[in-house]
Amino acid sequence: MRAPSFWYKPLGLEAIFLWPLGLIYRAVSNIKQLVIRPYNALVPIICVGNIVAGGAGKTPAALVIAQILQQHGQNPVFVTRGYGGKERGPLRVDLSLHSALDVGDEALLLARIAPTWIGRNRAAAVSVAQAHGSHVIMDDGLQNPSIKPKLSFLVIDGSVGIGNGCLIPAGPLRETLEKAMPRITGVIFIGSEDRQKLIPRFRCPLFRAEIEPDLPPDFPRQQKFFAFCGIGRPEKFYETCRRSGIELVGTKDFSDHHFFSTSELQKLQTLATTEGAKLLTTEKDWARLPGDFQSQILSFPINLIFNDPVAITQLVQNTTIIRQ
Repeated sequence: MRAPSFWYKPLGLEAIFLWPLGLIYRAVSNIKQLVIRPYNALVPIICVGNIVAGGAGKTPAALVIAQILQQHGQNPVFVTRGYGGKERGPLRVDLSLHSALDVGDEALLLARIAPTWIGRNRAAAVSVAQAHGSHVIMDDGLQNPSIKPKLSFLVIDGSVGIGNGCLIPAGPLRETLEKAMPRITGVIFIGSEDRQKLIPRFRCPLFRAEIEPDLPPDFPRQQKFFAFCGIGRPEKFYETCRRSGIELVGTKDFSDHHFFSTSELQKLQTLATTEGAKLLTTEKDWARLPGDFQSQILSFPINLIFNDPVAITQLVQNTTIIRQ
């Protein structure tokens, strides 16, 4: 699904027309919160989520939190839904066996850093994964009432914030900011912008961070590229490329988590060749490419860099010390 453009514009007729459906979405969510009894894990659960549909940067944030724990002698594991994959789980991701068609693209990225389990039933996946680590980090799941985290991070992209402020399908919100805040331990605010002046509304610790390129030394920076992606906010990827000095001769957007066909990729290669360029995509999109195309198309790796890494480290460490 590609996010409708009106989600990130001032409130208009489309959003007003769909607003009653947002009330139904909220009612269903409230019922789930009331009737589902949360599972209490044996190890600390750290949830990294957002309140908008689409990419806010939660997977890069989850990866950094795992690395913080590893640097302090801990053994974190990941649990994620496995969105886009056919397996229902609980299943441990095996990079030598599984593809994005099996477990989704996010699970493959997480599994490079730490053992990862996917599961449509998040509680069942956590119950299996907890035996293999000191902490379970959930990539997404902030709205999932079946798990009771010890620490919950809300990830916000400052350049778009919460869009028009309406619930799905009238807007991008899975839940309102006011409803989410009592469950939040800290906010990870990505980017230098605060376009919607959200920061003054937060009453919990806030950690500023930036998405930065993590290009290897041999990356061909002088090469021209044709960029394509299927993520929540394609323009964010293109902007990061240009900011790092990469020359883009063209771009092509696909829906979020799109699986690319051979014919689509061949057309993209023709477009790039016509411009004397190579194809470039995100790491998540590269994970969804057919195997024979992965050797022909470059990925653009990124890192999430915290402005105050000591502060985020202290919160993670203090919480886990208290809970252990």
